[in-house]
Amino acid sequence: MELFNNFSDIFLSVWNKGILGVDIFQILIGVGIFLLFLIFRGIISKLIIKKLELISKRTTNKLDDTFVKSMVGPARFLPIVLGFFIASYYMTFSVEGREVVDTINRTLITILIFWVIHQIIEPISYILSGLDQILTRELIGWIIKSLKILIFILGLAAVLELWGIKIGPIIAGLGLFGVAVALGAQDLFKNLISGILVLVEKRFKIGDWISVDGVIEGIVEKIGFRSTTIRKFDKSLAIIPNFQFAENAVVNVSETSNWLISWNITLQYDTTVEQLKTIRNEIEKYILENKDFDTKVGVAVRVDKFSDSSIDMYVRCFTNSRSWNDWLSVKERLAIKIKEIVEGNKASFAFPSQSIYVEKK
Repeated sequence: MELFNNFSDIFLSVWNKGILGVDIFQILIGVGIFLLFLIFRGIISKLIIKKLELISKRTTNKLDDTFVKSMVGPARFLPIVLGFFIASYYMTFSVEGREVVDTINRTLITILIFWVIHQIIEPISYILSGLDQILTRELIGWIIKSLKILIFILGLAAVLELWGIKIGPIIAGLGLFGVAVALGAQDLFKNLISGILVLVEKRFKIGDWISVDGVIEGIVEKIGFRSTTIRKFDKSLAIIPNFQFAENAVVNVSETSNWLISWNITLQYDTTVEQLKTIRNEIEKYILENKDFDTKVGVAVRVDKFSDSSIDMYVRCFTNSRSWNDWLSVKERLAIKIKEIVEGNKASFAFPSQSIYVEKK
């Protein structure tokens, strides 16, 4: 009986004193409140968020869809913050315990605030997309990523400050470390700056066909902070450091609107002057009257020179083609027309030949 009384006294003592000065009954009530908010968290995600998604889908604007989608995480975290806050203030803590609990509450609220700011940045990209005349899609993506990283760093610094961890000495230490890293990472920063210049100057964008003499030719698939991914025409993938686009001439073939045709037409030496003039005039007339060619840029059809085995006629013009395939088609039609003109004037194309004279003694 005495043993039972001792156990009862100890049990009541633990029940009344509880843990860290909080009695067990308050702890159970606090846990119950927190669990209730966890259940409420599920209701928010299944009912409120779903309802907002349905409303946003009725509009043609994608901004509200992205905003609702980005707020799902913070909305599910909000009941946890409220549940812990209400549960902690229901319980009676010691002075030291209350300070720790208040710090936890401030930490949760800080995380929630910076999480909301972090998520709001994503819908901003739709607002910035209206500035496509100033900013490229890739540069907007870089800005969004940079802002997200900045918000994360600021949020982490704010949380550390709440727990008494001073970030000043850490930043100073990182500064010295950063100098050492920068000396060994000059290529990284060079590529980063070059990548920013590529986007700001709009040298090329994803999907463009570019050519860098002696470096690469292909279709741009991705523009990254350090490098650019290019799909070559043999379907292989090339990762090119961004500094290559700053130090070398980049030809954006996709932006070509006037493709050049530059040929030497070789005619036999027995071609008469009248035949040369007629062939020249008919080729020039075909180019000037054909909509396939941009005659404002400049057309040249002239007898150029006397080669070893031919009279050379120079043909230079620009097409109105917007694609490489169209350019090939226009070239083909011009080549066929030139052949028809030459043969129609009873002239012949020359080919490399030599005449050998044997001297008889």
